[in-house]
Amino acid sequence: MRPTRRHLLAAPLLLAAPALRAQEAFPSRPITLIAAGAAGGPTDTITRIVAESMGRQLDQPVVVESIGGSVVGPQRMVQAKPDGYTLLINNIGMAASATLFRKLPYDVPGSFAPLGLVSDAAMTIVTRPGFPAENLAGVMADLKTRGDALNMATAGLGSAANLCALLVQQAAGNRATIVVFRGTAPAIAELMAGRIDLLCDQATNTIPYIRDNRVQAWGVSSPQRLAGLPKVPTTAEAGFGGVAMSTWHGLYAPAGTPEPIQEKLSAALQAALRDEKLRQRYAELLTDVPSPERQTIAFHRRFLAEEVARWRPIIQAAGAYAD
Repeated sequence: MRPTRRHLLAAPLLLAAPALRAQEAFPSRPITLIAAGAAGGPTDTITRIVAESMGRQLDQPVVVESIGGSVVGPQRMVQAKPDGYTLLINNIGMAASATLFRKLPYDVPGSFAPLGLVSDAAMTIVTRPGFPAENLAGVMADLKTRGDALNMATAGLGSAANLCALLVQQAAGNRATIVVFRGTAPAIAELMAGRIDLLCDQATNTIPYIRDNRVQAWGVSSPQRLAGLPKVPTTAEAGFGGVAMSTWHGLYAPAGTPEPIQEKLSAALQAALRDEKLRQRYAELLTDVPSPERQTIAFHRRFLAEEVARWRPIIQAAGAYAD
């Protein structure tokens, strides 16, 4: 029998039906969520909190896989099938990596489908006990005068601590001697011992030591003072508005993931971020839930491109690359 016009018109719909049904049923099995950071670190902690809540929203387990390194985790994710079953949470280093690495096995932002921001955390500018300053202006003046006679800790190129260090040095108009640690925990230990002068790290990591007066805090990089550190001024209040940044985290799927699946995952993220249990855990970590607008796909797409553009000239001026 020769195919009729009706048969010909119906054929594309029949071919598309399995894919449509798969999207409607999504997710029908566990989802892997890659944390682009070391086990036990801030990115890993945030990822596990979000995974637990998103799993409840999606009615499927969300299994966290911690893959350290600013390239390895994203590379693993972009190599996955773009079906929504392999996702990634990465921090501000995602934007910085576009310039820090001159040869990447993927494109930022082109290889990724941003699904929404997950968290915002302020940075704190801290010094060793007894550092000879009265305020942040004094710290900056000392750095400007003494330069590489002062040492400043980071957790390596692309880390939030290193990006903040670039802003601090730019604002001071001079460069310290950079000492790289494998994570900021050993850097804080050396700071408390007086062998490191300066560090800019997440409040999540530094607040116990600030509260116990084991390190001195001079400024926070957020627009407002932190509820957990009400006596520490913002960098803008202290006269250094250029030292403003958030250690944000974002959720990603591989580029090419069907839009309906992206939208379902983003909706699950937004519902997870309204969960009271998650908000309580964030508060304990001095981490903010992003505003509703920042949780959206549209904002995250635009913001990632803006952050890549923001950090490019800062990193290029420093002249330090990871490859």
